Amino acid sequence: MQIRRDYSQPFFSQRRRRRATWRWLLLFVILIGGLLFFVDSNFSQLQMMALDMVGQAPTATPFASELATIGMDYFVRGSLETARDYFRRAVMQQPTNVDYLYEYGRILIELGVDDPPLYAEAISIGDQAIQSAPGDPRGYAIKSRALDLSGDPANAIPVGQAGIQVDSGFAPLYTALSSAYRNIDRYDVALDNAEQAIALDPLDPSARRVYALALIWVGRRQEALDQLEQAVGLNPNLVAPYFELASMYRALAVTDTAQGQEYYELAIATYEQVIAMQPQNAKAYLRLCEAYTQVGEHRRAQGYCEDALGLRPEYSEAWRALGQTQYPQRNYEGAIESFETCVQLQASRPLEDQEIECHYLRGLAHYYLGDCQEAWDILSDAVNRVRLTSDDPENPVLINSLAGLRLITENCTGYGGRALPTAIPPTAIPPTPIGG
Repeated sequence: MQIRRDYSQPFFSQRRRRRATWRWLLLFVILIGGLLFFVDSNFSQLQMMALDMVGQAPTATPFASELATIGMDYFVRGSLETARDYFRRAVMQQPTNVDYLYEYGRILIELGVDDPPLYAEAISIGDQAIQSAPGDPRGYAIKSRALDLSGDPANAIPVGQAGIQVDSGFAPLYTALSSAYRNIDRYDVALDNAEQAIALDPLDPSARRVYALALIWVGRRQEALDQLEQAVGLNPNLVAPYFELASMYRALAVTDTAQGQEYYELAIATYEQVIAMQPQNAKAYLRLCEAYTQVGEHRRAQGYCEDALGLRPEYSEAWRALGQTQYPQRNYEGAIESFETCVQLQASRPLEDQEIECHYLRGLAHYYLGDCQEAWDILSDAVNRVRLTSDDPENPVLINSLAGLRLITENCTGYGGRALPTAIPPTAIPPTPIGG
């Protein structure tokens, strides 16, 4: 049989071709949809990869352990502000990790020497550590030490004792208790606790520093000096022990006439060492200014005070010290300006935290310039300030202020019969109400 084909029709079926085309289109749509879904689901990662290929990817957030490791490295090197930032970030990531909380608290306590509000944060960190791990002594040590340094030794003691109940072999607890007992005048107990801290951890510079303070209060100054020198040696990159050591040298220079000059030189060399370590440390320049003022080198002292103010223009203590270098050089106008700046910067502080030198020396400077009324008003105010904060009749500021007022009555026209300020009488105790 012969099959006839219509050659006017295509050899391959159009139906079959249409089916193949739609199959490829469907596959293409599925692939495109899958690609879009993948891109949408992994957009952040793909964006980072693309930015990384062109060198614009942001730095990945480090893990808490990495932050803490870097922070500890900065702490050992003496860069406390940087160390604080790293540990703060580590604590934010892991707020119940006592390892990080403890080191962060230690750094806050060290920085609190120059920034007391940080003690409140350290107390909070101690509480956080205690709540996270009540059986770990480190939180108690941080809270006890911070409470004491913030001016609350009475409440620091039970916290430290609670820590000892948790772990009687943790040296920083005894360090905290020693300082707290010293601040409530329990010097014997303070010594015992400091000695216990050193026995448990002879390499802890904080224990040595606290022991030195306890020794000073019982008159054992040479032993205190030895402890401070050891503290510096145990952590030579931490500047706080240098300031304490230099202060010890200056105190010995006053009491030891035979070696006074040598101690002054040691104090100055110690402050210079701090500046070599931290050239931007305004406090070191201020202390050098005060040390040179102490030995009567006022012109040299003035330069260091100006250096301190160049680093910290609102450093009220440096303005006070600058005025104290200008006053003995008879630059009374300059001294008045420095003392007035000091007064303005400290105006918001509680009365007992304001430096009285900025008041009474300013009054004496006005007297020597012939401004008798201004001098009288300022010196009278200085007398009242001293009497409000001290009941010691031999207070040297009180004596000098009264002496200045006497000079005014003797040498200023119209002041001959003026009475000197008298002590403020004590407030009378009201009678007990009937039935009270």
